[in-house]
This record gives sequence, C-alpha cells and structure tokens, in this order.
Amino acid sequence: MSSIMSRSPWLVHVNANSCNGCDIEVLACLTPIYDAERLGVLNIGTPKQADIMLVTGSINYKNMDVVLNIYNQIPNPKVVVAVGACACSGGIFHDCYNVIGGAEKIVPVDVYVPGCCPKPETIIEGIAKGAAILDRKRLEMKKNR
Repeated sequence: MSSIMSRSPWLVHVNANSCNGCDIEVLACLTPIYDAERLGVLNIGTPKQADIMLVTGSINYKNMDVVLNIYNQIPNPKVVVAVGACACSGGIFHDCYNVIGGAEKIVPVDVYVPGCCPKPETIIEGIAKGAAILDRKRLEMKKNR
C-alpha cells in the first residue's frame, strides 16, 4: 500500500446487479486470509456511517434509483469504488436491453477495480487507493471551511 490512511475507512457494499462473483471476492477480503480489517477497513450495513461505497454489478433501470439513494445517504466527503468488470463498464451485460452500464453512469466513480472477478488483493488495493482519495477530499473540505 502506497499511502497511510489517516482514519479507518468504513465501507458500504452495494450489489447493483451482479452474478455474485465479485461479492464473494469482496467478502473474502474480510476473512482471516486477507484480513482487510487489519488496515482498519470495516464493512458496515448503513450508508449513513460509511466513507466508501463499494459497487459490484452493472447498473440497470430497476436499481439505478436505489444506487443513487444509497450514494446520497453517505456523508461528504465520500468515495466510490467500482469493483469488477460489470461495475466498471457494464461487463458482459453491457449490451443487454435493461443495462445502462457501469456505476459511473449514475454516481461519480473514484477508483476502478477491473476484472471478472477481481482478486481480493486487488480489491484491497482499490480500497486503499479510495482511502487516499478520501483523505485528500477531507483535506480540501477543511481548507474550504
């Protein structure tokens, strides 16, 4: 990891419409083998306490309002990490009639973690990059006060 996090990032994981491959890899990050919690990363169930939104799956017309609603509940500053090919671009479902595309079609994405499905090490690296961006956003907010 290239940067030291000033605070432990709390994640809210949003399954937008995935095949669950990426979701399983996200959960693997929390197991003792990969142990993302050693870095202070905590997966929580409420967006109102989250710092980072982890999105898996492609955005479609049925879930776009839900994803946007969850994003709007996260307090500023916040970071969005798109995990997997589907969240990055729509993946193999990109040309389906009901798929809009990747997460960036609805919310601003800060970090892309490509792959189908990405390895836990890559996901943790994406979270660490997101935490560094979160630190920069916090610093900018302090300067603008």
